[in-house]
Amino acid sequence: MTTAEDIIESETARLRPAGVPTLKPAQQPAGPFEVAAAKPSARDALVTGLLVIYPAFAAVAAILAGLFLAGASSV
Repeated sequence: MTTAEDIIESETARLRPAGVPTLKPAQQPAGPFEVAAAKPSARDALVTGLLVIYPAFAAVAAILAGLFLAGASSV
């Protein structure tokens, strides 16, 4: 059975001569996050606005509901 130590110990460093050109980089960037940004649209602004406004309204509603319930429990 091959262990990690066997793999590490069996590999030797291979150096490249000074006159040899390096490898060409890939034409397409690696990974899912290097996507070219698209021009923002009205739909993007609407979704962003809803993502900001909805939690604010939900927080205010939760506070008001808590105050209402706290006042109703004292009766």
